[in-house]
Amino acid sequence: MSVIAEANPLHLHGALPRFDRFETAQVEPGIRALLMGLDEELSELETSLTNLLEGGDPPSWSALIDPLEAMSERLGFGWGLVGHLMGVQNSDPLRQAHSGVQAEVVGFGLRLAQSRPIFEALEALRAGAAFSTLDPAQRRIVESLLREARHAGVGLAEAERVRFNEIQAELAELGTNFSNHVIDATKAYSLILREEEEIAGAPESLRQLAAQNACENGEEEATPERGPWRITLDAPVLMPFLEHGECRRLREQLYRAYVTRAGEGELDNTPLIEGILALRQEMAGLLGFKSYAALSLDSKMAASVSDVDDLLERLRSASIGAAEEDLESLQQYASEKGLEGPLELWDIGFYSERLREERFDYSEEELRPYFPMPRVLDGLFALAAWLFGVTIEAADGETPVWHPDTRFFRVCDEAGEPLAAFFLDPYSRPGDKRGGAWMGECLGRTRRGDDRAREAVAYLICNQTPPVGDQPSLMSFDEVLTLFHEFGHGLQHMLTRVDYGLASGIRNIEWDAVELPSQFMENWCYHRETLLGLSGHFETGEPLPGELFEKIDAARTFRVGSGILRQLYFATMDLALHRQDLARSGESIFDVQRRVAERTTVLPPLSEDRFLCSFGHIFAGGYAAGYYSYKWAEVLSADAFSAFEEAGLEDADAVSETGRRFRETVLALGGGTPPMQVFTAFRGREPSPDALLRHAGLALEPS
Repeated sequence: MSVIAEANPLHLHGALPRFDRFETAQVEPGIRALLMGLDEELSELETSLTNLLEGGDPPSWSALIDPLEAMSERLGFGWGLVGHLMGVQNSDPLRQAHSGVQAEVVGFGLRLAQSRPIFEALEALRAGAAFSTLDPAQRRIVESLLREARHAGVGLAEAERVRFNEIQAELAELGTNFSNHVIDATKAYSLILREEEEIAGAPESLRQLAAQNACENGEEEATPERGPWRITLDAPVLMPFLEHGECRRLREQLYRAYVTRAGEGELDNTPLIEGILALRQEMAGLLGFKSYAALSLDSKMAASVSDVDDLLERLRSASIGAAEEDLESLQQYASEKGLEGPLELWDIGFYSERLREERFDYSEEELRPYFPMPRVLDGLFALAAWLFGVTIEAADGETPVWHPDTRFFRVCDEAGEPLAAFFLDPYSRPGDKRGGAWMGECLGRTRRGDDRAREAVAYLICNQTPPVGDQPSLMSFDEVLTLFHEFGHGLQHMLTRVDYGLASGIRNIEWDAVELPSQFMENWCYHRETLLGLSGHFETGEPLPGELFEKIDAARTFRVGSGILRQLYFATMDLALHRQDLARSGESIFDVQRRVAERTTVLPPLSEDRFLCSFGHIFAGGYAAGYYSYKWAEVLSADAFSAFEEAGLEDADAVSETGRRFRETVLALGGGTPPMQVFTAFRGREPSPDALLRHAGLALEPS
């Protein structure tokens, strides 16, 4: 290993990252050195493959796929580490370093994907007699690589390929700038409240967090009782205020600020969105697709855009009436409580929470003391042991982390043999961490020859309420759901049995199936024994009272029509933006938003709503023309959970047996098997939306 490889943690592929040795100054020289080495390896591979093909010999798996995987792994580790830190430890110097080499990384990725010798070698491997001797996962990898090459422009003429590559570089830069703008716009806005009437109605947990925020930002005398209180657009602060703050004027002010984030001034993402959409449409046209939506779905589980339209419309028809009834009953309730005039968007959270508290006789804040994070983790890990036969052990201190709040865990089988590991970064840090929650890959499982398979390692990232003072993080029920969701992604990454790095874990899984295990895990938060088992009052240790669980369970379908319709609004808007050429249609992105809202909302967005300007899922993430995946996969996940219901949730042995089957199919087979085959291997049949709507208390419209 060279001196630079020893010194630079971006080059230490195959081992746990050395966050203690990472410096921003290492990014540009480290990535450039990595690319230089990979470029030489790629040239050598192309020469070798060309010689094979000219000699009439189709390449073997080891001569073609193994080197491709090795290059992909090394680039993915080094550049992935930079991307990970951009999400959890963002800074201006890191942004500059990332921007300095991003175009070169994109350029190498395109050179690899567009390599004619590699593409021709893949075609020769698929056409050769040896292809039939490969196992199904290997054959699927070859087919996927061929499709990816076509989508990367391998078949384009020279001039078109040059333009295609320019588009890729521009899209990468626009996506990064979009994400940075959202972080900066969120960080830039805050309100300092000094009067009790301004904070009236706020639960104690919010007063504590807002006072702590004020202390950390110059108000050293701030206390939860007397203030001042600093309110931001960060979710753990904003959402409780919108649900509990009695000052309607401030709710309106905060709501308007939230839905116009990154929508004006220097941080305005509108031109970036317009550029992204135009470039994606142009790219799709170069590849022979009618729209970017058609290109996106060419590699997904759904067969066509019309298939997605059909599912979304069926769900819309089933939920629109319920959502209209939700609004009508909420309006009546708010009027009875003294609201003059119609409900506004900043009233929905407040009056919904009041109505839910009254109807089900509990508040979300009443639940927090029962969900201290350490107890929730213990319960989550106990569930994983019951269902999947794995033990999870804290391993803090075994490896460096990027922030003191980050923890490290090891996953072992029932015999105590290590299987995988994960980092957990649970708390919100609006100063340097992007919002939302996600699972990221640190290392993927792979095996070389007879060697022991390398263990998969995941990043689990949340933005939940941080500890305040001497108290642990007291989680809301939604934060518990989010933790379970991301842990489900992590399980699929970590418990894979696929030995090929190009298809292990979540790799090579069609995007609209990848949410199956994550949404499946959320169902266990409504299972009595699980929820009571992971609860424990942070002061007394008493579990959640049974009557509170019954209320939570009863409230599961509260305003569910509105919740489903909200997701359909996002999914439909995403597809609408990506299925047409806006330049030809004459519509602006906000015209499209309003048009979609007419069919998928019961209370239209504000005229100045700029939600699209912070919709990172589709403009800076992997969900472009794919946001529907949440509902598509929710059909799969609800149907999968119904297998446990049919086995009998009260029968511990039957649940455990079904859990092992889920592990050996959904979690183990990863991207080595088509998702429909994986699902039917577990369920014994193809999926049905009946379970999803049954859980939601809605009736399915006839297809």
